[in-house]
Amino acid sequence: MSDVGTIFNNAFLRQKSDALVAVGVVVIVMMLIIPLPTFLLDTLMAFNLMLSLLIILITLYTSRALEFSVFPTLLLVTTVFGLALNVSSTRLILAQGHRFDGKIIKAFAGFVVGTKGSEGLVIGFIIFIIIVAVQFIVITKGATRVAEVAARFTLDALPGKQMAIEAEYNSGAITEEESSRKKNDLQREVDFYGAMDGASKFVSGNVKVGLLITAINLIGGMVVGMSIHGETWKTAVDTYFSLTIGDGLVSQFPALLVSTATGLIVTRAVSDGSFGSDVTRQFSRQSRIYWIASVFLIILAFLPGFPWYVLLPMGLLTGFFAFNLSRKELLPSQDGAAQAAGRAAPAEISPVVPLDPLSLELGYGLIPLVDKDQGAELLDRVTRIRKEAALDIGLVVPRIRIIDNMKLEPSEYCLKIKGVEVGRGTLRLERYLAINPGGIRAELEGEETRDPAFGLPALWITEDLRERAERLGYTVVDPPSIIATHLTEIIKKHAAEILGRQELQSILDALKRDYPAVVEDVQKHLSLGEIQRTLQNLLRERVSIRNMVAILETLADYGAVTKETSFLTEKVRQALARQICLQYADTGMVLRVFTLDPRLEQAIIDSRVETAGGLVAALKPETQRRWIHTLANRLRAVRDGGFFPIVLCSEAARPLVRSSTVRDFPDLVALSVPEIIPDMKIESLGEIKLEG
Repeated sequence: MSDVGTIFNNAFLRQKSDALVAVGVVVIVMMLIIPLPTFLLDTLMAFNLMLSLLIILITLYTSRALEFSVFPTLLLVTTVFGLALNVSSTRLILAQGHRFDGKIIKAFAGFVVGTKGSEGLVIGFIIFIIIVAVQFIVITKGATRVAEVAARFTLDALPGKQMAIEAEYNSGAITEEESSRKKNDLQREVDFYGAMDGASKFVSGNVKVGLLITAINLIGGMVVGMSIHGETWKTAVDTYFSLTIGDGLVSQFPALLVSTATGLIVTRAVSDGSFGSDVTRQFSRQSRIYWIASVFLIILAFLPGFPWYVLLPMGLLTGFFAFNLSRKELLPSQDGAAQAAGRAAPAEISPVVPLDPLSLELGYGLIPLVDKDQGAELLDRVTRIRKEAALDIGLVVPRIRIIDNMKLEPSEYCLKIKGVEVGRGTLRLERYLAINPGGIRAELEGEETRDPAFGLPALWITEDLRERAERLGYTVVDPPSIIATHLTEIIKKHAAEILGRQELQSILDALKRDYPAVVEDVQKHLSLGEIQRTLQNLLRERVSIRNMVAILETLADYGAVTKETSFLTEKVRQALARQICLQYADTGMVLRVFTLDPRLEQAIIDSRVETAGGLVAALKPETQRRWIHTLANRLRAVRDGGFFPIVLCSEAARPLVRSSTVRDFPDLVALSVPEIIPDMKIESLGEIKLEG
C-alpha cells in the first residue's frame, strides 16, 4: 500500500506542479493588460528577485549543463515575467505620480539616489546607466557569443561522438542500455546548446526594452505629471526621476543575475564539478604563486603613499595561506601518499587476462569501413548480424570487438574467436567482388581472387563493370558486405565454440523467468557442462537451439536415464524433427536423400568407438578411403543437380556417419529415420555402396 501511496502522491504533485506552471504563465501574460495593486506588485517583484537569485545559485552548484536543461525555457519565462512587472509598475507610476506607494521601487530609489536632491538624482541615473551598460555590453554580449560558439562546436562534434559511442558498444565496453543513455544525453546536449543560442537573445532584448521603458517613464512621467496631475517642474523631476531609477533597478537587477547565470552555464562545458569545488581545487594546486603574491603585497605596503594597514595584513594572510599549502605539498595525507605510491609503483597485472569472445581486426587501410563520417555502415551491419544470429541459430552472439591491427597488411582483415584466428581476407575498397557461383564461363576483366567466406572463385572488378557482371550471373558485393557475409558464416560455423558455460547460464537465467519448472527439472538431472555439450553438438551440425524449451524438456526426460551426450543429442534432434526437416526440404515438402547399403551401415556401426568427445566411427583405413571416395563421387553428381547433400540412415548410425565424414564433407547432412516427420515426402537419389 505504501508503494501505491507513493506513486499516487508523485502523480498528484506532478499534476499540481504542471497546473501551477500553466496558471503562472497565463498570469504573466495577463499582467501586461490588467493593472495590479501596489501590494501585489511588491510581492511579485520580491518573488522575481528570489527566483533570479535561485537561478544563479543553481547554476553555480551545477556540474553539468544538462542537469539544468530547463534553463533555456526558464530564461524566456523569467524575461517575460520581468517585462510584465516593468509594464505594471510603469502603469502605476504614471497613473499615481507622487502618490505611488510601491515599497520595493521606493526602497531601491532611496538607496541609490539618497536624499541629496538633484545631485542624488544625477548620481543615481549615472549608476543605473553603468549597470545597464555592464549587463548589455559585457555580460549579455559575451554570453550570447559563447552560446553561439558552443552550439556550433557541439553540433560539429556530434558525428564523432556518436561514432565513439558505437565503437564502445561494439567493442563490449558498454551495454546497449548505456549506449542508448549516452546517445540520448548527447542529443539532449546538442538540443540544449542549440536552445541556449536562441535563448541568449532574450536577455539582450530584455536590456534594450528596459532602456526603452526607462526613457518612456522619464518623458511620459514629466508630461503626465505637469499636464495631468498639475505638478511643478521640480516636483515632477524629483518624483519621476527617482521612481524611474528605482523601477529600472528593480527590473534590471534580476535580469543582471539571470544574464550572469546564462554566461556561467554556457562557459562551464569543460567542468566536472560545481563552480565552488572547481575554484577550490584549481586555486590550491601550487603554493609558490601565493608566496610571490604575499611578498609583492608586503613590499607595496612599505612604499610611500600606499595604505600599509590594508596591504600588510593582506600580504601576511596570503603568506599564511601559502605556508599551509606548502605543508600539504611536503607532508601529503595518508590518502594522498597511498595515491602517490600507487602511481609510482607499477600497475599490478591481473592473473586472468580475458580474451574477446569474437573480434574483428582491420588493417589501417580498412579504417574507413568503420568511420561513419565517410558513410560507413559496417558497425550497423555488425549489430544486425548479431540480431540475425540470435533469430537464426538461437545463440546470442557476444559483442564483437572491432580494433585496428598494425601487424596486418593495410587491406587485410582478420576474424578471431577467443584470440584465435578463424578467418582472414583481403579487400579492395574501390572495387567490387564478382563471385562466380558456378557454371559461368563468360570472361570478365578483373583481378582473380577467391571469396573469403566460401572459397569460390571471384574477380575484383571496377564499378563500371558491375552491371555487366550482374547480367552475366555473377554475385557482385561491396567490401562491407564481404566482411558481413564472412562474419555471418564464421558465426554459424563456429557457434559451438562461442557457446560457453557463462553464455549458457545467461540463457538459463533468462528462460527461468518464464519457464522456471523446465529449468529446475533439467538441472536436477544434468550439470551445466552436460547441457552445454549437447547444445554444442546441435550447433556443430547447424541445428538452431532457439526452441530451448523443447530442448530442455527432452533433456529432462532422458537425463534421468543416461548422461551420454551422443544419446541425448539424438533424442533432442528427434524432438526438433519438424524444424530440422523443414530446414532442408524444398517448397513441396520433399527431402531428396541418399540411403546406405545395409552392409556399409552395419560396418560403420560396428566400428563405433566411445571417446571423451563422444562417439566416433573408427573404420579401417582402406575402408575409410573407399567410403570417402564413393561418397565424393555421389555428392558431386548431387551438387551438379542443384540438390543439398543429405544421407538418411538409422538412429544408431547417424552420429557415426557424421563423425566419419565431417573432415572431408563439412556440409554433409546426416539424418536418422526417427527425425523424418510423417507429412514429409522422401525422394531417394540412390543407395551408396562401397566401390571395389
